[in-house]
Amino acid sequence: MTRPYVLLSCAMSMDGYLDNATPCKLELSNAADFDRVDGLRAECDAIMVGASTVRRDDPRLLVRSEQRRRDRVAAGRSASPMKVTVTASGDLPPTAAFFTEGDGVERIVFCPADAVAAVQGRVGALADVVPLAPDVTISGLLDALAERGVERLMVEGGGRLLTQFLVDEMVDELQLVIAPFFVGETGAPRFVEAGAFPWTSSRRAALADVRPIGDVVLLRYALSERCDRAAPDGASPDGAAEPSARA
Repeated sequence: MTRPYVLLSCAMSMDGYLDNATPCKLELSNAADFDRVDGLRAECDAIMVGASTVRRDDPRLLVRSEQRRRDRVAAGRSASPMKVTVTASGDLPPTAAFFTEGDGVERIVFCPADAVAAVQGRVGALADVVPLAPDVTISGLLDALAERGVERLMVEGGGRLLTQFLVDEMVDELQLVIAPFFVGETGAPRFVEAGAFPWTSSRRAALADVRPIGDVVLLRYALSERCDRAAPDGASPDGAAEPSARA
């Protein structure tokens, strides 16, 4: 059984923050990049975020473009990819958009075996609760998704989940967008937490592409041999963005 292709996608400030420290969500990207990310979502079988992201940001995790949704349905798929999250405590609000938005979209919540009763009590009527024993691991999670037919997984955050995937070396491709400003707030969430990352000064990650998108920059890193290092659609070989009809 082949594990899913894993794409990590996120935007951060110039000083490495995913958000500010206020309850209001900070927009790090721009309209053209949001559309690019929407295209990535449409190509995936599942989108994953951590439980803290579900609580803090209340993301919908849906394909926004009507045409892309129609194309997916025409291909025999759901209009948006499967939604996936993971929790140790079961502290997930049933009213979150993760559970309430997206007709016909499958939802999966992974949790440790000893937490399954608590998780099912909160969201069992809204999602498929999948226990992983004895503890949740990234490799076990990917195996479970592969069994459900997931071939391409997009992980969008938050920092703790991104760190776990990277430290466990379970990432094929990282797409990192840099916003042209600083946050500089103590307590604001960062791109990654402390960890023993496989990519160090003696093992540098391979930069597959650099692409300006308006006032932000996309850095695309190949983190496994499975990553296609060719320039993505809409980018010239030198990394400069070509005009896009979607921008």
